[in-house]
Amino acid sequence: MVQPESVDQPEPGPSTSQTLISKLDVGDPLYLHPSDSSALTIVSVKLKGTENYAVWSASMKLALEAKNKFGFINGKCEKSTEDSVLASQWDRCNSVVLTWLLNSVSEELFLGQVFSSLASEVWEDLKETYDKIDGSVVYDLFKKINSISQNGSTVADYYNRLTTMWKQFDAMLQLPSCSCQAAKDYNDFSALIKLMQFLMGLDDVYQPVRTNILTRESFPSVKVAFSIVSREESHRLSSSGSK
Repeated sequence: MVQPESVDQPEPGPSTSQTLISKLDVGDPLYLHPSDSSALTIVSVKLKGTENYAVWSASMKLALEAKNKFGFINGKCEKSTEDSVLASQWDRCNSVVLTWLLNSVSEELFLGQVFSSLASEVWEDLKETYDKIDGSVVYDLFKKINSISQNGSTVADYYNRLTTMWKQFDAMLQLPSCSCQAAKDYNDFSALIKLMQFLMGLDDVYQPVRTNILTRESFPSVKVAFSIVSREESHRLSSSGSK
């Protein structure tokens, strides 16, 4: 009796779960890079409360978008109800994003959110609680802006410190972004105030260049004023060096 030829059996391949996850595209929100660990701190700013929520949320949004994970915050990346493998991967990604949020808040806020299960719920809860314009916070920041001075530092360092606080202040007040004339007038007024604040804090050695800027028929932008003062600084440094 002729024995049937033996047929080589294929070696057992990876499970369906491993196959699907390994084939996820890098651009898929469910894809996790090896460096995307739960211990990762993706922003350098820790949320303390109302006083720095605007800066923290902007930093966190930027970092999550870079990681392609902001969909777990705004609800655009939904959990699959038909594929258990992808649903499990969604749970894993949600947990990673949740730990990133918890790693970026103060210890007091951490204790209040550590028992949460959804990253989107934590994000919304923090937003509802701390995304508020507190008069005392606005007052303190505006006072810092008006009291800051160059005080012997370089013009660039002084300007950068001012710019950082201006951005925080604008984020708090949410300046109008429409193209109507009223918005343009308000933004022009805001730009004028920033120019005056910049000139007020300059060291006295820049009094001549400050006078020159203030006596012009039309005021330059604060960036142009910074450029003018920087050139004067370079000229002073080169002159003292040659002496």
